[in-house]
Amino acid sequence: MKSLENKVALVTGGTSGIGRTSAIAFARAGAKVVVVGRREEEGNETVRLIGEAGSDGLFVKADVSKEADVEATVAATINKFGSLDIAFNNAGMLGQNALLAAQTEQAYDRVFGVNVKGVFLCMKYEITQMLAQGNGGVIVNTSSINAFRPLAPGLSIYDASKTAVVMLTKAAALEYASQKIRVNAIAPGPIETEMLNEATGGNSKAFEGFVPAGRLGKPDDIANAVLWLCSDAADFVTGHTLAVDGGILAA
Repeated sequence: MKSLENKVALVTGGTSGIGRTSAIAFARAGAKVVVVGRREEEGNETVRLIGEAGSDGLFVKADVSKEADVEATVAATINKFGSLDIAFNNAGMLGQNALLAAQTEQAYDRVFGVNVKGVFLCMKYEITQMLAQGNGGVIVNTSSINAFRPLAPGLSIYDASKTAVVMLTKAAALEYASQKIRVNAIAPGPIETEMLNEATGGNSKAFEGFVPAGRLGKPDDIANAVLWLCSDAADFVTGHTLAVDGGILAA
């Protein structure tokens, strides 16, 4: 039996990178997967890949910073698959790369709207549904090692937003542990994704020198960790932020 057989997983930011790879990993483990994002063509491609992995998928076009979109996403999940057992709140954005004094209020609002408000809204409606079902559930939020150690100048707003995700995760874990809802976060280091390529101006390989393991991470490295956090093997793990960073925070 596959480890997530008969489970329904929701993945935000599932149109590429870590989100897409994790959605496919959930499918291979037996889960039905709802893919959430703003890019319809890429989202439908993720659903196609979920089918190739042997499971059923659904794409929902949504902006996680908008409450109506998030509420409708959870409703669409229930309408299609009948339950919500796992949520990977992975949608996020880097924002403007500039020193703090050059940042704009609009840049701050947009980054916190997606990275923090988006996680809050997703957890609000996911937890509400899990409570209604009465059999618990698992939530994983995407933070970053930047929440603990800024890696480079110019990302102060992003760094602060990812620190907020860590505390939202801890608070939700404390509040809902007795209802068997586990809430954890993943903190990726430099991962070979579009976001890292954007952050480095197309020179992502330059980050290899910061990684004690000697290489950039791959989306599969994160997907494997998320899959473990969502499995019964992590049944006693909640309120934790797991760094998957090749040893950067240990240095």
